[in-house]
Amino acid sequence: MSTTTAPIPFVLDEEHELFRESVRNFAEAKLRAGYHARAASDELPAEAIRLLGAQQLLGLTVPEDLGGQDADLLALGIACEQVARADFNLAYFIFASIIATDLIKHNERGRELLPGLAAGETLIAAAITEPGVGSDAANLSAFAERVPGGWRLQGEKSSISLGPHADAAVVFARTDRAAGAGGVTAFIVDLDDTVARQRFEDPGFRPIGRGALTFEGTFVPERNRLSPEGRGFHMVMHEFDLSRPLIALMCVGLVDRALEMTVEYTRQRTAFGQPIARFQGVAFPLAEHATYCEMARWLGYRTLGLRMAGKPHTKEAAMLKWWGPHMAVQAIHECIVLHGHVAWSEEMPLQQMLRDASGYEIGDGTPQIQKAVIAREMTGREFLSYPSR
Repeated sequence: MSTTTAPIPFVLDEEHELFRESVRNFAEAKLRAGYHARAASDELPAEAIRLLGAQQLLGLTVPEDLGGQDADLLALGIACEQVARADFNLAYFIFASIIATDLIKHNERGRELLPGLAAGETLIAAAITEPGVGSDAANLSAFAERVPGGWRLQGEKSSISLGPHADAAVVFARTDRAAGAGGVTAFIVDLDDTVARQRFEDPGFRPIGRGALTFEGTFVPERNRLSPEGRGFHMVMHEFDLSRPLIALMCVGLVDRALEMTVEYTRQRTAFGQPIARFQGVAFPLAEHATYCEMARWLGYRTLGLRMAGKPHTKEAAMLKWWGPHMAVQAIHECIVLHGHVAWSEEMPLQQMLRDASGYEIGDGTPQIQKAVIAREMTGREFLSYPSR
């Protein structure tokens, strides 16, 4: 095989490197300074979200004819990583907008919402989880009953990211009570006054918001049905295989920032007459976490590459989802310890970074579920005692 024309494997090409530098420079200049204040507030960071839209980061992989940039998934992963490095919570809006676009772009009502979504003016939540149903997404109790002109939606969705702020939600509800995973259908529901909302008080994730949505006979027009009847579960499972590597790459960006802050601190902080960076007990943990972070980064890129190639990537996505947040929580905790009492203060962002990262150990599937997915992919479904993904 010729080595003169083939791309170098496992190295970003010039176009992606330039894009990475561009997003990093934007995030450092426009977003980083405000992270701490935004992260401690329940207020939606509307101005910063519109900045993401103006930078064309909310419609990166959306086709140009739908108002997007038609970029590839690797660019999307790079954008999530680099924005998370400056503001972990704002990076959520990048991948959430792409997931929402994927879910609604083939629907008439959905296409009406796309321009606002890409501009940062419209927010769309994904409403899957229910009070008694977390990772078992095939076992929903919310029910949509067919009525003239559409559907009547009954039930409660809980732990919904963007729930307090969203303009609309992609709601997954059962349309056939007896069909298991094959009885779930997806709808786009405008969150008007007929939908009750409750906000949860959380230690992290605060500007994004998490809450409950209650539907009591909410009417959903037939034009708002997103999936064929009974195909909603399969629709969302496909999107989990994208959201999971993106979450891990967000964690990579966050750890990258925490390590950078800590390395700089260890160069300046002195003990026993010398900078503490000279002590192996300080330097070695930083080296270890930098190694784990780099490994997560490249598994993230690899998984997105598999998806771009149309190849199976469920196992890799699950690996990233349990390892990425775990790696971030462990690394940031180490950074706090290495800072000592200084980092215990709320005046430094490390405590907030730890809280923000910890939520992703649960959201989008717990480590236990991800390991079950990995084991199923390795051994075969017949060796798994339950079918959930």
